[in-house]
Amino acid sequence: MRFTKMHGAGNDYVYVNCFEERLSGDVAQLARDISDRHRGVGGDGMILICPSEVADARMRMFNADGSESEMCGNGVRCVAKYVYDHGIAVKDELDIETGRGVLRLQVFPENGKVEQVRVNMGEPILEAEQIPTTLPGSPVVNVPLQVAGREFHVTCVSMGNPHCVTFVHEITDELVLVIGKQIEVHPAFPRRVNAEFIRIISRTEMDMRVWERGSGETQACGTGACASAVAGILNGLLDRKVLCHLPGGDLTLEWPENGPVYMTGPATEVFSGDWPI
Repeated sequence: MRFTKMHGAGNDYVYVNCFEERLSGDVAQLARDISDRHRGVGGDGMILICPSEVADARMRMFNADGSESEMCGNGVRCVAKYVYDHGIAVKDELDIETGRGVLRLQVFPENGKVEQVRVNMGEPILEAEQIPTTLPGSPVVNVPLQVAGREFHVTCVSMGNPHCVTFVHEITDELVLVIGKQIEVHPAFPRRVNAEFIRIISRTEMDMRVWERGSGETQACGTGACASAVAGILNGLLDRKVLCHLPGGDLTLEWPENGPVYMTGPATEVFSGDWPI
């Protein structure tokens, strides 16, 4: 099976072109095996680039633990780059089908290769039942959450997948690796949740680290950055255009009033190879 390793701001996945490859058997187990950083190719998960009846391509995303997720912002940028660079659909605006629906992406090629991608991520989902979470409020803004004997005030947003955002004065390993891991499986989130920790720098800039559902800490999370920008705006902490600094790189988020969230960031192809099946 031919694969391509790609990353968006360090959020790395193994991509399989299902226009050419035919997968059978246990795809979840394949995702676990190929994502293993010691015994496989290594990555935050596996993403399949598939034919679509309603878009230029369809994205299926599997976390490193084999669970299938609805959406990945960094991943969908890389899908757009692959679709353009490899000649599946060579045009400046691409439609990619995801678990969130069909998203419109604008690509910015240089010398025939895409370097940056702007994504219409759709409108944020703020209704508690649709996120989903059992925490009170709709929207769930600055609500107390008990974790490991401590109280945190969180804001919950879905960008097609669920996010729990906590604003802190300092982002520490304990918060991300210990508290984030427990937030993921907290009973208040029936489908588990991604846990973001945000330090506000100014009204137009923030730092972020994330514990991702099914993958652990990752270098970046596009949907998480979008959800965190929305959460910052709902809490009166951020303006509607924000630069987000993540361990793997920077993303620019925009949320016009009563509209979709837009995310702009890099997409990088690293290498290709063959995986024995």
